Amino acid sequence: MDKRTRVLNAMNGKPVDHVPVGFWFHFAGDEAVGDGCVAAHLKYYRDTDLDFVKIMCDSYFPYPMKEIHSVEDFRGWKPLAADDPWIVGQVERAKKIVAEIGGERCVFYNVFAPFSSIRFGAAEVGVSDEQIMAYIREDEAAVMEALDVIGETNALLSKLLITEAGCDGVYYCVQGGELDRFTPAEYRRIIRPSDLYVLEHANRYSKNNILHMCGWAGARNQLELWQDYPAKVFNWAVFVEGLDLNDGRFFANGKTTLGGFETHWDGKIQQGVIYHGTKEELQEYTRNLILDHGKLGLMLGGDCTIDAKLDWERIRWVVEAARSL
Repeated sequence: MDKRTRVLNAMNGKPVDHVPVGFWFHFAGDEAVGDGCVAAHLKYYRDTDLDFVKIMCDSYFPYPMKEIHSVEDFRGWKPLAADDPWIVGQVERAKKIVAEIGGERCVFYNVFAPFSSIRFGAAEVGVSDEQIMAYIREDEAAVMEALDVIGETNALLSKLLITEAGCDGVYYCVQGGELDRFTPAEYRRIIRPSDLYVLEHANRYSKNNILHMCGWAGARNQLELWQDYPAKVFNWAVFVEGLDLNDGRFFANGKTTLGGFETHWDGKIQQGVIYHGTKEELQEYTRNLILDHGKLGLMLGGDCTIDAKLDWERIRWVVEAARSL
């Protein structure tokens, strides 16, 4: 079974010869921009022999925005056009990677939900996460107006990544569900509409989209906020959330689950067997994930991104173990 068939079967709950494996990390410096980024992705995925590609949006995290001095500055925004450099650069990156490797592997591109985009963009113009939350408390309608505009832009980006660049789908990252940020009612009223606008738009062009419920910085989320989101595959921070792959497939209503490997950094050391286990321990852990869950509806990967400094040989150990079953 070739890698594309393996991954598409896994995503759609069909039999596979081996459980597919995918890990990704953030590129920096010259490897985060232009052709250097394309070459870095291709080298990593070819050297590790991973089953699918997740293209990082490094250097495009901040959403382009003007300075913000009051909550009124969130009003009157316009969606970015298809020829905006922020969109063109990402589509061109994806197109080049798909052209080189898409025939042999599925390729997904990292797209953030609008709330993340607005936080990254605001940080770029000197507005902190705390200030964003204060603006929401002051006038949630104004911030929601900006979220809607970003939603239109990210929806267009998702469409072009699939229809022009040739990606098989998007890896859609939702954030903001931490236990102490919003009540469930607040999240569903303020954030959910723009979340779903982008994801449902992506689903118009590909049914094979992945939902990443991000446990960034080790903060637990109210996962139930995203439980009914219409994605083909669910990925979450197994160790941060305390929800393992076996229980997670029931949480995800039988949809395919992606993950199983702890990748969290606690500020001092990296956590998890992927970093600290011997070859024997890492491969035994990999095989046990598969044996405990079964091969249907499973894709192995990390809670989130791995450390860019991780020895790629450790990734190959996981691939080798997964293909032994």
